[in-house]
Amino acid sequence: MKSERAEPALLRRINQRSLLEVIRRSGPSSRAALARMSGLTPPTVSKVVESLLLQGIVEEFEQDRPLLGRPHKLVKMATTSAVVLGVVIDAGSSCVTQTGLDGQVNEEQTLRFQTPDTYERLLDELEQRCRTLLSRTNAKPRGVGVSVPGLVSERLEQVVFCPNLHLLDHRNPAGDLETRLGIECLLLHEPQALCLAERMYGIARDLDNFAMLDVTQGLGLGVVVGGMILTGNSGMAGEIGHITADPTGIRCGCGNRGCLETLATDAALMRMMQDRIKAPLTLARAASLLDEQGDDFESEIQAVAGYLAIAIAAVINTFNPTTVFVHGKLLVENKDRFDRVVDGVRQRTLMPLLAECTIVPTRSSKRQGAIAGIMHWLTEGRTPGLGIRRQL
Repeated sequence: MKSERAEPALLRRINQRSLLEVIRRSGPSSRAALARMSGLTPPTVSKVVESLLLQGIVEEFEQDRPLLGRPHKLVKMATTSAVVLGVVIDAGSSCVTQTGLDGQVNEEQTLRFQTPDTYERLLDELEQRCRTLLSRTNAKPRGVGVSVPGLVSERLEQVVFCPNLHLLDHRNPAGDLETRLGIECLLLHEPQALCLAERMYGIARDLDNFAMLDVTQGLGLGVVVGGMILTGNSGMAGEIGHITADPTGIRCGCGNRGCLETLATDAALMRMMQDRIKAPLTLARAASLLDEQGDDFESEIQAVAGYLAIAIAAVINTFNPTTVFVHGKLLVENKDRFDRVVDGVRQRTLMPLLAECTIVPTRSSKRQGAIAGIMHWLTEGRTPGLGIRRQL
């Protein structure tokens, strides 16, 4: 009897997952259109829509009167009755953003702040900004996605080691924030969250084999194989940034010398630029200097672009993805500098693998990663066998 009861429940979950994917991709749609696009029968679509309406995940509204025929009700992801929060914790700065369940991120609903130097102050800052954003809406908060760098253990449910932000070591900011807010919070490994963001909001929607490199502060890697996020034994796979590239190089936050992330990231290029001009730089100022006086930093650009090419080539040679997405600013957002990186990749990658792979900048952001993580959990991750970490 238990299996008979469980099977319909699982089928309902799978149907919900399928229909929500269609709604996310297609935007507001009638029930008839949802049936056509999903392949589900009209009665099944109606049952699923009613269930999702009761859960507050979708909303239904009257279509503006069409030129021909009668107006229809359209179904869309909830934007007025429900909200989610995304928290991005990073070295240097952090932020909290609020969106409807459609995942549309904007600056007006984002609060940024300098990352404090203690864990308790970090929690205080996050709680204050979460409450500020929630006070601006009457919509029901459905959850908070908390994106963090470093090694995140699924088994221990904590950040076990964060080389660039040690105040997170052996902490679970999602669990602690949930205690303070009374809202479900989910801990997300930053590169995996970026994979989810590119799948939901970027150009990876139809890709089942791709890689994501975050080259901002550290060098994080997320890999999707056969539609599954590659997590390793306990969720900590992807730390390509801590491969030794120069045994005599500078000390990394992990304690070793010459790690790849000390040579192939935005932070590495900023450090080299600061050494040249003998003055501190913000990321925005570094980007401006490169645009205005790029020739003055030619050797620094060449060095970092070369090491980033090595990192990307290693990913392609190891995982054979159809696409490598690169998330960064100084080398990624400028076409000429990014083309230089890609040229370097061509010199260092096995040609049969490179012939099947495209290297592109991301279209999604870390904020969208945090939102995508909690949205995936709310709408898909709870389906039996379709865990947040493993199934896209």
